[in-house]
Amino acid sequence: MSNALRQARQEVVIVFPRARELRKVRLQRSELAVPASSEKFFEKAAKGPADGIFLDLEDAVVPELKDKARELAVAALNEIDWADKIMAVRVNSLDTKWAYRDIIAVAERCPRLDLILLPKTNMAADVYVVEQLLDGIEATIGRKKPIGIEVLIETAAGLANVEEIAQASDRLEAMIFGVGDFTISMRARDPFTGESNPRYRMYGRNEKGERELHWNDPWHFALARIATTCRAFGLRPLDGPYADFKNPEGFRSSAERASALGFEGKWAIHPSQVEIANEVFAPDPKELAWAKIIKEAMAASGGNGAIQLDGKLVDLAHIKLADALLERQALVDARKR
Repeated sequence: MSNALRQARQEVVIVFPRARELRKVRLQRSELAVPASSEKFFEKAAKGPADGIFLDLEDAVVPELKDKARELAVAALNEIDWADKIMAVRVNSLDTKWAYRDIIAVAERCPRLDLILLPKTNMAADVYVVEQLLDGIEATIGRKKPIGIEVLIETAAGLANVEEIAQASDRLEAMIFGVGDFTISMRARDPFTGESNPRYRMYGRNEKGERELHWNDPWHFALARIATTCRAFGLRPLDGPYADFKNPEGFRSSAERASALGFEGKWAIHPSQVEIANEVFAPDPKELAWAKIIKEAMAASGGNGAIQLDGKLVDLAHIKLADALLERQALVDARKR
């Protein structure tokens, strides 16, 4: 690492008190991965139900096709009608020879671009580098719509520095847990990307003294830390891929786990996963009915801070939860129009 980057890492860890106000509110229940080298997928993806799409210049493209894929991504962003989808490009990581050309090409030439997706984000300085490039590009070309940044936390270093990364730039909008490369970084013996690892289990005795097998989630710590960090600094937490796209039940389970921890959405590596993600990361009818009942009951109470409803205490915390559910549904409804 250069001295300049070391200094940047020390100086860039700044809390942005207005970050929550500055960041654009987006509905990102599903983010569909589309290899930028595969033109045949572009139109289908554009017409599909995904909230967002990222054109992939990194892992989905072999080295000899990197330059061609970059040009295809530029053409696709400019020539295809993506409607109201959130459009991102996953550039190559900063330690490669392609990264800076990727960022410059899509930022300078693609007015439709919403986000740069930065893989293998290891420290706050990585975000700072991208921010500085975007600042210069936008000032030079007079771009009116700022480009946001979303980062992949997929290395041990990235997770260790996740709080610093979250504070690196007010362009930063989302963090994604990249379980595949994280597995490699941790040297974990896990070939099942996004699934439970059968090795991560133990036997315990129940109250009868009988031995029972207990499954654990090897990625719970990483997921919970990313979700907590995102909520602390006003970012969207997104879960990464589930590799077995022919297993919809497994994908749904993975998505529900992430949703339970506070994640807002999940990657889809195949179009068949998109509708499931959209469903899981939207309020369900029972939740919406509950929210409306809570709001009505509290309004009818004449302003009391706490009431009893069906034998249960309801207070202002429940109102906040109800409001969050209804606001989330409003975003879903706006997406459908």
